[in-house]
Amino acid sequence: MPKSSADAPNGILLVDKPQGLTSHDVVARTRKKADTRRVGHAGTLDPMATGLLILGLGSSTRLLTYIVGLDKEYIATIRLGTSTTTDDAEGESLGSAPAVQVQRVTESAISDAVETLSGDIEQVPSSVSAIKVDGRRAYALVRAGHEVQLKARAVTVSEFEILSILPTTDDESNAVIDVEVRVVCSSGTYIRALARDLGFKLGVGGHLTALRRTRIGGFHVTDALDIYDVATPPELLGPADVARRVFPAIDLALEQAVDLSHGKKIDLAGQPESKGPVAAIGPEDRLVGLIAVKAGTSRVLLNFPAYGPDALGVEPDQTEIITP
Repeated sequence: MPKSSADAPNGILLVDKPQGLTSHDVVARTRKKADTRRVGHAGTLDPMATGLLILGLGSSTRLLTYIVGLDKEYIATIRLGTSTTTDDAEGESLGSAPAVQVQRVTESAISDAVETLSGDIEQVPSSVSAIKVDGRRAYALVRAGHEVQLKARAVTVSEFEILSILPTTDDESNAVIDVEVRVVCSSGTYIRALARDLGFKLGVGGHLTALRRTRIGGFHVTDALDIYDVATPPELLGPADVARRVFPAIDLALEQAVDLSHGKKIDLAGQPESKGPVAAIGPEDRLVGLIAVKAGTSRVLLNFPAYGPDALGVEPDQTEIITP
């Protein structure tokens, strides 16, 4: 029987997702290990992809909304010379460019094309993305046989670094070029779309053959656990520790923490006005909530159950954040 909300685990879990599992598969396994339904994830990874997946348990699912918007780092392999229906290796082939055309693609041409896909760009997401169209996921519409055309949207590719370039052949003996890259980008950027667009700019087509997410904001895959090594119950990063990594933080006295947890404004004279959320941390390193600071006074943005059973009022339903 799942634990009561008072006894249920609360915190953030970093998982190194293996290839072949969906993000929801990882959530389901974690629910079983933690004996709770209140598990969500921030930033979906395709089954083909590996790497960092951030899970929230208990009231810490509320932090996922903020974590999901952080910048991300990926290591990827782009195969130039062939295109697929999904812009990655899981799709059906749309054809291959003639060998002579692929062989004409130079390293300098690849570098120049990468440069045009860097910085602030407009990107058309892959049609098999998780973006909703008329209330349904785009990938579900495509699988049902519908044609999906998504609008371009602004994204930022702050770093697009070529790590290696390897001319080779695929399983069908077609000439291809495998380009390993490191990409740092804003939330909502599709690496599959970068692979597609790089191939288009070079006139030979392209798709993604490998993808690994190595970082989300200040959270790194080197600190993540293999899903099969997660303990029962899981060992979690505490909400306050996570909040300090994501937001500027203010340490409160006990009386301030109690007042804030009941929704009262507290005096924060001397604190600078905040441009975004600020983590309010109480004694014993407990996250009281997220606040805004204006004219030396707090305004509650989000409270957490720390200093009294009525701090949050009605418990929210289990949350699952699903984004690109």
